[in-house]
Amino acid sequence: MPKLPPFSIFIALFLLCFTSKSIEAYDSLDPIGNITIKWDILQWTPDGYNALVTINNFQQYRHIQPPGWTLGWTWVKKEVIWSMVGAQTTEQGDCSKFKGDIPHCCKKEPSVVDLLPGTPYNMQIANCCKGGVISSWVQDSRNAISAFQLSVGAAGSTNKTVRPPSNFTLKAPGPGYSCGAAKIVQPSKFAASDGRRTTQALMTWNVTCIYSQTLAQKAPSCCVSLSSFYNETIVSCPTCACGCQNNLTQPGSCVEGDSPYLSSVVGGPGKNSLVPLVQCTSHMCPVRVHWHVKLNYKEYWRVKITVTNFNYRMNYTQWNLVAQHPNFDNLTRTFSFNYKSITPYGVINDTAMFWG
Repeated sequence: MPKLPPFSIFIALFLLCFTSKSIEAYDSLDPIGNITIKWDILQWTPDGYNALVTINNFQQYRHIQPPGWTLGWTWVKKEVIWSMVGAQTTEQGDCSKFKGDIPHCCKKEPSVVDLLPGTPYNMQIANCCKGGVISSWVQDSRNAISAFQLSVGAAGSTNKTVRPPSNFTLKAPGPGYSCGAAKIVQPSKFAASDGRRTTQALMTWNVTCIYSQTLAQKAPSCCVSLSSFYNETIVSCPTCACGCQNNLTQPGSCVEGDSPYLSSVVGGPGKNSLVPLVQCTSHMCPVRVHWHVKLNYKEYWRVKITVTNFNYRMNYTQWNLVAQHPNFDNLTRTFSFNYKSITPYGVINDTAMFWG
C-alpha cells in the first residue's frame, strides 16, 4: 500500500466514533441500512387473523445485542392478541371483560419481546427464541432475522376490514430507532420445502425503522488513540471524548480499575442497566480503539488495531469495527480479525468492517 501521512489515519478513525452523532436518522457509512418489520396475514379466523411477523436486519454492521429487541405498536381498533408463538408480550393488560378463554394480551399498546433460548419446542417457530439478539447483515446474514406468530382477535376478517397497527416502536435494546407507518405491499410468497409449490400471504404490510445516533445517545460510544513505531508519543483519546467524570452531578458513573470495591459495584444494584458503567479515564468512553502503525514502507504499511472494553456492564461478544481509509481498496491481508469491504458510496472502496 502507498504511504499516507499519519493525520489521514486519524481523520478516518475519528469519523468512526463521532460523525454520526449530528445526523438524525441517517448513517453515512450505511445509508440504505434499515430494519424492516414484515407482517404477513396467513389465515383468517372468525374474529380476526393469524399472522407471521418477521424482523429483518438489513443494516450492514449494526446488530441488536442483549438484552434484545422490544417491538411495540398501537392497535387502531379494539384488537386483542389471543395467543403467540415465538414471542410474548411483557404485560397482559386488563382482560376482565372476557369470559371463558382469556387473551394473551388486551393492551391497546402491547410490547413484544423474543423468547429465550431453551424455550419448549411447542412454543417455537423458525428464527425465534434467541433472546432478541439479531446479527448484522454482513457479519451473519443467516441470523439477521427474528420472527414470531400471533393470533389477533376483534380485528375484522377480510382485507377491507383489517387495519394495520400504528405508531410502531423498536428498542434494540434502548432507544435509537424511528419507525415509519405500516405500508400495505404485495403479499409475501412462500416456497414449499420441495420447491414445487408456492403459497402467498392473504395480506402483507411493511414497517421500516431507521437508526439514529442522536436518538440512541448524545455521547459517542467509542474514541480513538494513535501511536507509531517511529515515535514514542501516544496520541490519546481526546479528554472528555464521551463525557467528563463529574462526581458531583454523576456520582458512581465510573469505577477505578484498581478499586477494591469493583466486584461489589459491578454485581450490585443496576447491574442490568443499559447505562454504561465505565472505568474512570480521561475520555470516559465505553470502548477505546487504538491504531498503531507497526511498519511504514514505500511499498506497504501495516497497523495493529486494539479494541479495549471499559464498560463493566457489557460483554461485546458480537462486536465489529467500521473504519474508513483511502488505502482500504488495496488491503492485502488481515490477521486475527475477519474483514469485509463495504461500499457506502458505490464504487469508492474506502470503508472496511472488522470483527472477531
